[in-house]
Amino acid sequence: MIISILIAVIVALLLIAIIVGIKSIKRKEEKKDVSVKIQKKGKSAILKEAEKKLAHDPHNIPSLETIGDIYYGEKDWEKVWNIYKTLYDISTAHPEIDIIKCALRMGIAAYGLGKNEDAVSALMLCIKKDPNNFDCNLFLGKALMKANTFDKAVYCFKKCKVIQPENNEVNMLLGTALYKAQKYRDCLPFLKRVLDENPGNKEVLFDMAVAMTECGMGDKALKVFMHLRPDPEYGPQACLEAGKMHERVKDFASAVKDYEISMRLPSVPEQIMLQIKYRLANTYIAMNDISKALTLLRQIQAAKPQYKDVDALVARYAELNQNKNLQTYLMSGTSDFVALCRKFIATYYKDSFVKVEDVQVASESVEIICEVETPKWEAKQMFRFYRTQNVIGDINVRDFHSKLRDTKCDNGVCISIGGFSDSAHKYIDGRPVDLIEKDELVKILKRINMFS
Repeated sequence: MIISILIAVIVALLLIAIIVGIKSIKRKEEKKDVSVKIQKKGKSAILKEAEKKLAHDPHNIPSLETIGDIYYGEKDWEKVWNIYKTLYDISTAHPEIDIIKCALRMGIAAYGLGKNEDAVSALMLCIKKDPNNFDCNLFLGKALMKANTFDKAVYCFKKCKVIQPENNEVNMLLGTALYKAQKYRDCLPFLKRVLDENPGNKEVLFDMAVAMTECGMGDKALKVFMHLRPDPEYGPQACLEAGKMHERVKDFASAVKDYEISMRLPSVPEQIMLQIKYRLANTYIAMNDISKALTLLRQIQAAKPQYKDVDALVARYAELNQNKNLQTYLMSGTSDFVALCRKFIATYYKDSFVKVEDVQVASESVEIICEVETPKWEAKQMFRFYRTQNVIGDINVRDFHSKLRDTKCDNGVCISIGGFSDSAHKYIDGRPVDLIEKDELVKILKRINMFS
């Protein structure tokens, strides 16, 4: 009895498998005939015929698949999405429906419509059933790129690379995904292959230069950036990157040229133009050309108020621009600064003879010991000039006073553009030390302007 029941069940299953197989064969034959029918009857006739059948039976599988094929070929993504979504939804009741094809085309249609989350969901369904499907991996990788999930996109494109090793689109996508994932060394071989086939691809060329910069190949990268400088699209950013590289090696003249080329290009994005003007202004400051720097900084102020530290720079350098000696005090080389300090001492003591005995240069200050003779008195004096704009504390002043005693100087003067702390002022009470801060310093520097 049990054996006969088992035999009956097996026979029934075999019959179902045969029926499904026959339907599947018919489906394949019908699919092969679609293109032939389209050629003979034309798309409009095929669509009308299929739509008539769907009017009577909305779930007519052959008609839905025929229309789906036509709209997919035309890239009418809205209709493709609706048709294959319908097919997918009824697939549990119709085992003859190709689930993989439905999920794939739903995903591609969603990607084409900009529905990125739907695209990822549909393509993930497809890839679970067919992990080595090239188109599924390709479009899933693209969708993941849009979602900024670059590591997962890299995985998809690597599978595509295994399936179609010579596909240059895959090289492009894989190289770009690795670049976006900041895997700069890994991306270079793929970007190079793209350029080998298409040397005119400026986007890849620019990305490759950035990647080379990150990998320590600065010389090669700089050549690429300089090559791209005249390009209307990538030129502004290339000029900016070249300028940064020239600044780093203190080749300020070349940096100025990079930035000036960019400013002459048409249609420079506002954000890049602001960066270029800001960096060019700072380059001019490094070159002690305060006037040109201020012109650019004021242009930035007008275009974008409160951009970075521009307001502070304008306030600082507008004053410097009016007092060349103040510029020298803060920005000049050591020899010019020491020469200014000597003039300061001579101006500080009117109608006197100053004989410099010793000059010592430190990282942020210059110290001068001198003999001063006037008609009424003579003394050994020590001056310490601080270039930093930070507030000087009592520790520094205590050190100065200690050295004053060691060198047997009669009096000492500390000068700072940044001022002195309250504790420093308290410390000098009753001691032979004077503190000169910014306002008095600027006055004396202006007097040097008058007499030098």
